[in-house]
Amino acid sequence: MGVHDVSCGLTWGVTMDELTDVMELPLFPLNTVLFPGQVLPLHIFEDRYRLMIRRCLSQDLPFGVVLIRRGREVGEAAEPHPIGTMARIIESTHLPDGTMDILVVGTERFRILRLLHDQPYLRGEVEHFPMAEPDDEAVVAGLAQRVRMQVTRYIELIAEAAGLQIQVGAMPDTPQQVGYLAAVALQIDNDEKQELLGCSSLHKILVNEVALLSRENALLTWMASTKEWPGREQFGPSGTLLPN
Repeated sequence: MGVHDVSCGLTWGVTMDELTDVMELPLFPLNTVLFPGQVLPLHIFEDRYRLMIRRCLSQDLPFGVVLIRRGREVGEAAEPHPIGTMARIIESTHLPDGTMDILVVGTERFRILRLLHDQPYLRGEVEHFPMAEPDDEAVVAGLAQRVRMQVTRYIELIAEAAGLQIQVGAMPDTPQQVGYLAAVALQIDNDEKQELLGCSSLHKILVNEVALLSRENALLTWMASTKEWPGREQFGPSGTLLPN
């Protein structure tokens, strides 16, 4: 991959057709699902992605993070899932060996219309993939409140499993922020995370998260009662449970 972990008039960069809202976007296929608002550190070492990141930095352009559907991060171009998240570089460090450490933040979702193989790295013709407006804001607000309570309990149980003291801060105010926060916090496999990212509406994301958090909290509660915690090797660097 290159990672451990309106038109600008340039064929390699980001171009937009203002009438159709279609963009040409550099793509970074990873074994990671990025959500809007999520911060992600990346170490860039492959030549093709060093080139891509240099170009993004020079023009202050985003790139797209997409989960790999088939293939590998390193080597031949992988086939990505069709829904991804635009990433903006907020920090970058150029290392003496020519590699780079960058920090990116997810901004908005997109859908790939067509893959482009005209550069050393993958590009795509993409369109914005915004959330559908909720039909019933009261229902969505109720679901968001339920997810807030469930994810707070989830973090408490994860902390108990890892033997850590974690202070749960204030939860976001808007239902969409709650939905994305829960998606980031959930330590589930990438296929389930990708399903959340691809939801067409906030209502659907929240409904799915209620089900996922109910499942995960029930499992963690049972593990706490029986003291059958996984070994330390199954906890991530932050103390969170790693996916199976």
